[in-house]
Formats: sequence, structure tokens, C-alpha cells
Amino acid sequence: MKLYTHVERVERELISQGLESGPLKTEQLTAFDQLHYGGVDAVDEAIASLGLTRGDQVLDVGAGLGGPARHIADNVGCSVTAVELQTDLNTLGEQLTDRCGLSENITHQVGDILTTPLPENGFDALVSWLTFLHIPQRRALFQRCHSALKMGGGLFIEDFVAKHPIDAETQKTLEQEVYCHYLPTPSTYQNDLKACGFSSLQMEDMSESWTGFVIKRLSDFRARSDQFINRHGQPTYDALNQFYSTIVDLFRSEVIGGVRILGVADR
Repeated sequence: MKLYTHVERVERELISQGLESGPLKTEQLTAFDQLHYGGVDAVDEAIASLGLTRGDQVLDVGAGLGGPARHIADNVGCSVTAVELQTDLNTLGEQLTDRCGLSENITHQVGDILTTPLPENGFDALVSWLTFLHIPQRRALFQRCHSALKMGGGLFIEDFVAKHPIDAETQKTLEQEVYCHYLPTPSTYQNDLKACGFSSLQMEDMSESWTGFVIKRLSDFRARSDQFINRHGQPTYDALNQFYSTIVDLFRSEVIGGVRILGVADR
């Protein structure tokens, strides 16, 4: 997916600010390492909703560059296992975590959440932002999440859902541009979570706020096109511009939407 390619642009951004080496503060990275919607505000929602406290063990599924994991570890004092499928994202995330002095709090683990080794009943909470949309095997995924959580462990997910039947052209766009081969309706999503042992489920429709977010993201990106192209090159700009435009079109169509999900792992 184009959002997760050209990761060297993060290093170029740091170089442009004189931050190519040496210690970093987590807030110096938030413009680059929060790849989901809402940035650190969305992570703060997870912290508050789950009631995270110092010493909690947190599993971050689809950790990307590790931005949410670092924000949680730095601001709460949790221990975070950050699982990421892409080796390049995981490697850079681990380097940034080390530079932030958080390596003792965060374990970066490259692998597929469906198969990567995880402790049974090992986590107090699980968080995930815009990752599950890439994984069509929902029952297997939710069973894995459930087995990783302690009894009563909290679940916080932000994800895409299908608001209306998806036509063939939209499905093709989702597969080719978003690497999304399956989107459930909110009710199907909820039923699958229940079937895998999650209860006290709350679902908040994020579609309106996310539509506004992606429209502004595209507008801001195009407004600084000259600076971006000078720093990162035309191909990187074109790839991101296409991706951001596609996401705007998908949300404006109201065929897809977004949800924030809270739940508890029962035994």
C-alpha cells in the first residue's frame, strides 16, 4: 500500500530538521509516525477508554513505525509489544524507539499477527489502528487477539467497515489501492467479535470525522506539494497523492465508513 512505501521519507524529514542522529523526543516524531486518523488524539482516546496505567502490558497490532506504541509507553509507562508485518517499517520503528530511549518499554516484533509467537493470556490490553481491514480471516484474527489477552483485558480497534453493499469497481479499488479484500458491516464485525469471546462491545461511528480528516489531509498535502517534491521526489509525491485521493473518494461515496470499537475479553 502506497502509504507504507517510500519509508525513507521519514528519515529525510528528520534530516531536514537537523535530527538525523542522536536522542529524540516522541513529540518530535508525531508528524511522521502516526499513520492513522486523528494522530495522538486517537491514541489518547485509547489510553483513556482502556484505563491504561503504568506497568500494563499492551499489544499493538499493526504497529507501523511505532508511533502509538511510543506515545503510550512514554506518556503512561506501559510495556508495549509492537507487532508489524513489514520489515522496513519494523526496523525503522525499532531505531526510532531506541533514539527515544524507550527500548526497555517497547518490544518491536516483525511478523503476521495470525502466526507470530505471542504469550497466551499475556496482555492487559490490545490496540489496533487501521490494520484489521487488511486481514480477511476475521474469526482467526479475533480468536488470536482473544487468546493473547488476559481475562477482562480491553480491546480498542479503529477500522474500516462497509456501510452499503460494495460494487465490483469499489472492491477492485479497495484491493488494489488499500490492500483490503474484505470489509464487514458493523453488525457482522460485532457478531464475529462476540463469537470469539468479546463482550461489552461498544461501536462508535467515526465516518463523518474521518471523512473530514482525509479531505483535509489531501488538501494540506497538495498545498505543500513543491516542498514535498523537492525533498522526496515526484514519484513519492505522485504515489501518496493517488492514495490520499482514493481514500477521499471512498469516504465521500459513503460506501465505506469507519468505526471505533471497545470490548472486553471474556473466558
